[in-house]
Amino acid sequence: MIDAATFLRATQRIGIGFYTGVPCSFLTPLINRTASDRTLCYVGAASEGEAVAIAAGAWLAGRETAVMCQNSGLGNAVNPLTSLNRPFRIPTLLIVTWRGQPGLNDEPQHELMGRITQSLLDVIEIPHQRFPDEPHALDPLLHDARATMSRTGLPFALVLENGVLRDEPLDQPPRILPKPGEHIDLRHHAEKGSRLATLEAVLAAIPDQVPIIVTTGKTGRELFTLADREQHLYQVGSMGCASPMALGVAITTGRRTVVLDGDGAALMKLGSLATIGACQPPGLLHVILDNGVHDSTGGQATASASVDFATIALACGYRQAFSCDNTAGFTQAFKQALSTQGPVLLHVRILPGSLAKLGRPTIAPHEVAQRFRSFLRRDAQPPTT
Repeated sequence: MIDAATFLRATQRIGIGFYTGVPCSFLTPLINRTASDRTLCYVGAASEGEAVAIAAGAWLAGRETAVMCQNSGLGNAVNPLTSLNRPFRIPTLLIVTWRGQPGLNDEPQHELMGRITQSLLDVIEIPHQRFPDEPHALDPLLHDARATMSRTGLPFALVLENGVLRDEPLDQPPRILPKPGEHIDLRHHAEKGSRLATLEAVLAAIPDQVPIIVTTGKTGRELFTLADREQHLYQVGSMGCASPMALGVAITTGRRTVVLDGDGAALMKLGSLATIGACQPPGLLHVILDNGVHDSTGGQATASASVDFATIALACGYRQAFSCDNTAGFTQAFKQALSTQGPVLLHVRILPGSLAKLGRPTIAPHEVAQRFRSFLRRDAQPPTT
């Protein structure tokens, strides 16, 4: 057995200081210690896929990261691990528990995943090793993991068995409930604007030093068509991961960070709004471009017609939320939101449809990631804890 503190000191020696994840009983000592250590940054996520995206944002902003989850949570994490970390070449140390380990009694829901945990990691091409159970094995294994991640730009997993970590008390500071946020209604009940016009308004108002993370699909494609800038991160795949990625950036840098989300993507990981509200990143501006459809796949309706994203954001702890329904209202709201302490949500209802001849970013995702990381690090402050 080893102490969680011993493991965390070893991970700090390879540069890791940012942790996120979803609890598992096998992980309790490690999460308790991580959440209690004021020198580390720990973000409790609403889902495992969200945690992977948060860590990706923190890595882009200059941190080395670890994601902790139960092996059953690998199902939630497969999408970002394969369609975010893989194409963008974003490494993270995965600490995955081995519930349902063959030969041990466990709950029936863990039986299948227990048998296939290592096979699943092999299928998604993530190298892995057993979590060490002796302190002397920590440094060699972690240095090997670090070297592998540096070489490949991809995650490395440690599979944690039950009883490896000694019990650890929890000394997590209590959550302080934020004050009720403010709703600003700028709806004119007039003709909606297009996404293209809305993006043009963003480009006209955004300062050069503000990073923009753009959700997958036609939003990123249209923004790239209008203007390609080093401050842009165009997501591909990993639907729903734009806002948690922006959270990782905003927490790490402390600077204004804009995320351009879609209604379908926001609904896919709606729990991210709760995580953002709990973390209270003052620089985060979360824009939801709501055309009511899945535009990239033929225009099938989303559920957003009956969803009030602004009210949800305020209920989750956002400090301010704007509602607008045309380009003029959006332009006013966006300029005001840029100078407002966040987290702020701006929900704008827009028309479906896009440019008739719409290309795709011609820069490879890993090149976009490296360019974006360099942009963030140029004016970086020391990492926040």
